[in-house]
Order: sequence, then structure tokens, then C-alpha cells
Amino acid sequence: MTDHDQGYKRLFSHPEMIRDLLRGFVTADWVAQLDFTTLEKYPTEFIDDHLRHRRGDVIWRVRRGFEWLYLYLLLEFQSGVHPFMAARVFTYVDLLYQDLLRNRQLGQSRRLPSVLPIVLYNGRRRWTAPTDLDALIEPGPASLAAYRPQTRYLLIDESAYADAELASRRNLVAALFRLENSRGPEAVREVVAALTDWLTEPDQEELRRSFLIWLREGFLKAWLPKVSFPELNNLEEVRNMLTERVVDWTEQWKQEGLQQGLQQGLQQGLQQGLQQGLQQGERRLLLRQIHRRFGEAVATRSAPALERIEQLSVFEALGEELLDCADETAWLARLQAAREK
Repeated sequence: MTDHDQGYKRLFSHPEMIRDLLRGFVTADWVAQLDFTTLEKYPTEFIDDHLRHRRGDVIWRVRRGFEWLYLYLLLEFQSGVHPFMAARVFTYVDLLYQDLLRNRQLGQSRRLPSVLPIVLYNGRRRWTAPTDLDALIEPGPASLAAYRPQTRYLLIDESAYADAELASRRNLVAALFRLENSRGPEAVREVVAALTDWLTEPDQEELRRSFLIWLREGFLKAWLPKVSFPELNNLEEVRNMLTERVVDWTEQWKQEGLQQGLQQGLQQGLQQGLQQGLQQGERRLLLRQIHRRFGEAVATRSAPALERIEQLSVFEALGEELLDCADETAWLARLQAAREK
């Protein structure tokens, strides 16, 4: 998991973020019945014991009357669209239920609690996978219909929200989505200014620090890797720095191809680079995306192979394949195959 992803997980380890996620992005009547003062984070070590590739999951529980409701938040970091996510969610919810039974965590009714699985996706390509397990199962004989497992997850696709819609909300999660979808340093400065104004209470110190760490160590360094950042100790300093250097950074943002990448996604950014005939720009953009997708080590290992590729059409194809690769091993194999053609 990259610094960006670690910071993201840390943000959703704050009850204020879970509260704003539910209030702002879950349109259901029962949300108004929740007692957000009872929000508790539930340990997820049992998931790592069974599925070690899961590193981004966050589980919370909150009281609805006398019973607990569990929120299972799956964080999908630029990992592409997983067609069988509904089947994976089925497994994760089962593991949670088994853990609740093993630790005798059932409520007064002695029944399993309600669980809301949420897939929070920040990839640039729109999510197209079914959100219902039933859509992944062959119809089969009619007599078996009653035995078909039922699982559905709520998809929250960050890129599906317009900036104007997000900006109209005083909501911490909406601010986070605006940062992820931002088109340049000026937009980032605007959101940081709002966060600075919202997070002023003494009991919000840890949440302010989590936003600062994500901005400083993950977000800004990923999108502006060549910028030397001063020591930033609070959100006010981030806002001031963005205000002072926004003109210089806007120019670099454009030169690196990041503005197009953020605005239109990887494929559109590559097409723009193709139209301009900027082979080197294509290479830099793809390296930035590799860094964001798999981390600095994989980007470093990919650089020599990319230097040997001359055709712009190959860069475009690699950009699409980067979104589909399940892990860094698959990506490096595809990159090697492209270089040898």
C-alpha cells in the first residue's frame, strides 16, 4: 500500500469521516436513526489472516436503537474494476459474521447484525461490475432459485460526482472527493481552505493531522513528484503555500500531463499526448500512473523498459493495460512483452 493509500485508510479511521460518508452519500431513511455518538471501529485482523491481499478494509459499527449496524468499507485504490467484487464482498461479510460468532458479539436478539458493505472506488475508469451477487450466478433450474445466495454492496464511485455538487456540501468526505477529482493546484487550494475553516475545534486535532499527512505525504507528492516541499505542520501552512506558488505549480502540472490525467483519466491523457506528438510526455505520464498504481519501486523497475519503447500507440495500449493488471507481477510481465515486440 502506498503513502497515498495509507493516508486514505487513516482518514476513514476517524468517526467524523464515517458520519459524513453515511450522511452525505447513503440515501436511506435509516441513516437518520443512527446514533453517531456510538460509532466504534471494529478490528479487521481476522480478514488479513484469511485474505492477506486485503489491506484497505475498514469496519465500523454504530447503534440503531438497541442493535448494532455494521459498516464494512472496502477501499479500492486505483486497482481497476473487479468484475467479481460481489463474490468477494460475500466472502468478507461471512468472515465478519464468523468473527462475531466466535467472539460472542451478537445483540439482544441473538441474531446476526445488519451489515452495509460499501465499495469506495477512486479509479479513473467508471465502475462497471455488477453490485449484486445474483448477477454473477448462472440461472440454473427454477427449483434452485430459493437457494441462491444474496449479497449486494453499495458502490460509491468518487469520479461520478460533479465538482459543483460536491462543493455545495459542508461534508468532509465530499471535500476528499473534490481533492481526488481536482484539475489543478487552484482547485486543491480551494478545498484546503475549506478544510482549514471547518476543522478548528480542539477535538479535531487528530483529524486535521490525518488530512495533513495524506495531503503532504500522499496526494501532493504523487501528483507533483518534482516539487521540493517545505516542512508543513498544519493545513493553514498548506493553504498558504498553495496560494504563494499556485502559478508555478499550475505550469508544472500541465507540463507533467497531470492536469489532463486528473481531468480525463489515463486514456484521455495519453490521447492528448499523442495528438501533441510528445513521446517523452507520454512516458512521464505513464510513469506517474505506475507510481500511483503500484508505488515508487515498480515505477523505477518499469523505467528502463519504457525508455526502449518508441511507438506512441504502445504507450496508449500500456496505459489501458495498467488499469487491468491485478498486481505488479502481471504489469511487469506485460511491460516486458511490449518492449520485446
